[in-house]
Order: sequence, then C-alpha cells, then structure tokens
Amino acid sequence: MMPYSEDHIALAAEYALGTLDADERVQVETMMSVDKDFAAMVDAWEDKLSALNQMVGSVEPRAEVWDRIKTAIGHSEPQAPLMLPDAPPPVAPEVTAPAAAEVVDTSNVIRLFAHARRWRNVASFTTAIAAALVAMIAVGVYQPDLLPDVVRPKPRVQVVEVKTPAVPATPSAQYVAVLQKEGGAPAFILTVDGATKNFTVRKVGAAPEPGKSYELWLISDKLQRPRSLGVIGGTDFTARPVLSSYDADTINTATYAVTIEQAGGSPDGNPHSAPVFTGKLIESVPPR
Repeated sequence: MMPYSEDHIALAAEYALGTLDADERVQVETMMSVDKDFAAMVDAWEDKLSALNQMVGSVEPRAEVWDRIKTAIGHSEPQAPLMLPDAPPPVAPEVTAPAAAEVVDTSNVIRLFAHARRWRNVASFTTAIAAALVAMIAVGVYQPDLLPDVVRPKPRVQVVEVKTPAVPATPSAQYVAVLQKEGGAPAFILTVDGATKNFTVRKVGAAPEPGKSYELWLISDKLQRPRSLGVIGGTDFTARPVLSSYDADTINTATYAVTIEQAGGSPDGNPHSAPVFTGKLIESVPPR
C-alpha cells in the first residue's frame, strides 16, 4: 500500500465515522473509485470501528419518555400555526475593493483548521472506543450476563484431576514348606503366595553337587506323574510363577520334592533319581 499523509488517513477515518460533510464525502468517494489502496484503507477503518455496533445494542425508549419530550418542546397540546413576521427586504452590501496591503492568503489557515478538526474528531472517537472497551472488560469480569452474546466471554472449563489414595491391597495367604531329608536339617524353604501362586525357593543347607542340578517337583494324587517346577538356581533365591496352572487344592495338598538331575535339569520332564528332600505346605500367614 502506498504511503498516505495524515490528512488522507484522517479523511478515511472520518468517512468511516460518518462525520464528513457532503463535499468531503464526494471527495473521499472519488478517491476510493480511482485509488484501490485508499479504498482498502477506508475499509480497514470501517472494520476497526464496526466493533462498537456489536457492543451497543438498540434500546427502544419507553412511551413516557416520548410524552416528556413532547411536553418539554410544547407539543403536548395542539399548536397554533406558526406565523412568521414579514422579513425586511434585503439590503445589498456595499462592496469595496480591498487595498493591496489588506489581501491575506487564508488557504493555510483553512487547511490547518480542517486538519485539526479531523484529528480532533478521530481522537474523540478513539477515546470513546477505549472507554467503551474498558467498560466492556469490567462488565465481562464482574457481570458477564449483561453483555450481548456476540461479545460475552465464553466460560472457561478447567479439568481438575483428583487422585484418590491407592487402596492397599489385601494381604493374601502365605504358605511355606521346609524341604529336608527325613529327620535332617532344612535344605530348602519353599514359599507360595496364595493369591498369585508365585513361589520362591530359598537355599538353606543344601550342599552344591558338582556337575549336577537340583530340580523341584510337584507330586499329587490328582496327577498321573510328578510335574517339574524347574531347576533351582545356584543363587540363594529362585522365584517362578509356574504354579499358576494348578488349582489351589492341588497346590496346598501336594508334596514338593527335590531331586538331583544332570546339569540343566531333567531332559524329558521325568525325575531320574529318588527325591533327596521333600516337604508339604503349611499356612504361615492367613488371609485378611
């Protein structure tokens, strides 16, 4: 967009405000028809100032207000025809040629006055816009229901996540079996969780067997043969979840046995030696 003087900007603003006289409006409309950039500037002013129409709704005065106006201007009763006195005949003014010294160039004064008037009007209207915006913001904060729907602030929806304290899990029953030789010292301690059916084998007094592995077996009357529960590792604790495929009654009544197998355990799922340590589960911690 080409640069414009302050006079052009003020003309565009006053045209949008509707405060120009007829000659000035013709001048602006002529410029708009030949200068697209100037027309765009006028449109921009109209867009900026049109927000006031949305902030101020039309208000229909009450009937009593019209009655008061009529009374104030004397129209509450029928009025007699207005009679104007005859005007005296006009007197032709005496025209005298001004002296050469009295001729003054007032074009600059007129242009300066028009320039000041335009910017005074624009400044006054801008001040009114700012005051209206401040009032609208204050009403929007304290009484938003008074604003029109177009400019009423939308309610803010804030999602708050409330974390409830975790409910402590109910302790499950715990079962333990001491795996040992008959009358001997404990070799392993087997612990089973009643809820998860996970078990842990604790090595206590079993001596290592070079080149061999200890393997744990479940022996039950409900099963046709012993079932391997895996090789007991070389560390102090061995934990596995393999009891999950058995029902609680089978787990609680079975005999648990440990055999000595080749390194890595039985190759075919069957024990290859007699049990060296055995034991049965007893309930050590009851459920709550």
